[in-house]
Formats: sequence, structure tokens, C-alpha cells
Amino acid sequence: MDNPDNLPNAIPFDEDTWRQLPDFLGHLNEPVCLHVWGDESASPAEREAARLAQTLADRFSLITFRLLPRRANYAYYPVIGIMAGTTATATDHGLRIIGLPVGYQLTSLIAAIQAVAFRGQTLEPLTRIKLHRLAGHEKTIRIELLTSATDVTGSLVAKTIFGAAMVHPAIHSFLIVTDFFPEAARRYSAATLPHTVINQRWHYQGELSEAGLVEMILKTLESGLSQNHR
Repeated sequence: MDNPDNLPNAIPFDEDTWRQLPDFLGHLNEPVCLHVWGDESASPAEREAARLAQTLADRFSLITFRLLPRRANYAYYPVIGIMAGTTATATDHGLRIIGLPVGYQLTSLIAAIQAVAFRGQTLEPLTRIKLHRLAGHEKTIRIELLTSATDVTGSLVAKTIFGAAMVHPAIHSFLIVTDFFPEAARRYSAATLPHTVINQRWHYQGELSEAGLVEMILKTLESGLSQNHR
């Protein structure tokens, strides 16, 4: 999908979306910095990701933006990191969107920004309490969400995994837009989307509730065995 014929000529917000955005991004509690790793001359998706982040920063005073060069350890581009703070004081809580967030995944980008600005209070109180109880676990919990531009359920799961990353410091959440990287879906045998993977071993296919995510995390921490959930 990553070619000029399949990418929009402008940032993929229509007029109605722009009218609604202040309701979601105009009243953030804390500043958010969007770090975009990529090369604007390398691909249309990387160019559009930088332009999208810059446009949001221009429109909303608590959003800032930095364009950073490609990194040797990133397999896919663009990568958008949603950081707490400003360009001068950015703190990384492990929230990433890999690929250009088009279609329903624009909602996922908004959910990530809100999760950072409100420090995970986008999750239900009971979910936050359960995640806080995991504070003694230091093992890194890597959550990967495979989704697509047309996957509305994926944007709902994104809200959950991004909120979790803000609540528990060991959780790192990655959303992968498979329209651009179908090989990522093939690698995990993701026949349908959304598809959630924890630590490359525990799988869940379909809509994942907050309670379901907490259960998966607990099983990941408690067991070294690989198991698929359907």
C-alpha cells in the first residue's frame, strides 16, 4: 500500500473531523509531543506522517512535534511515538503507532494522545487499580496490536492498550497498521483483525476488553508457556 497511488494527497481529515477534533484534543490535561521517526523523502507514508503530526501541533497548543531520522532497530516506517511533555521535556511511556494512521486508526492516534495527556485515566478505574497491583512485576510487557484502516474494532482495542501503557511502566504498546506492512500480519498468522499479541507469544483475535487485556497480562507474567486465545 505504501505508494503515491494509494495514499491521500492531503492529510486524511475531512472537514467534519476537523470540526470535531477540538472536542477531543482541545482540552488536554498535559502537553503531548509527537515524535515521528522516518525520512520524508523515502516514502509517501513517512512524508504524510510528519505532515499530520505537524498539522496537529499547529492547531493545538498542547501538542508539539519532532521529526527524527530513521533508526537502525526499526523494521517499518513511519513510526509515531506519543510522548508526555514537550519537545524539550519529552518522556517516553512506550506508546507507538507503526505506519500511517489512516481511516479508523486516526481514532487510535487520538486515543493515544488522550491516554498520555490524561495519564491513563481513559481506562475504567477498576482496570487502573488492577494494573497498579502489578507494580511489583518488572518484566517488560510488549503489546502489539495488528489492525488496519478499515478495522473499527481495532481502534477500540487501541484505546485499551495505550491506556495500559500509561498506567503501568513495564507495558509498551505498539499499534501496527497492516495495510502498509502485511508481512507483520503474516508473521503472527493473523487471519482476521484486530489481532493482539503480548510478548510475541500470547494471542487474542477480535475485540479485547479492558478486563480481557488484564487477564492476558496476568497470564503472561505468571506463565512462560505459549498459548493462543480465541
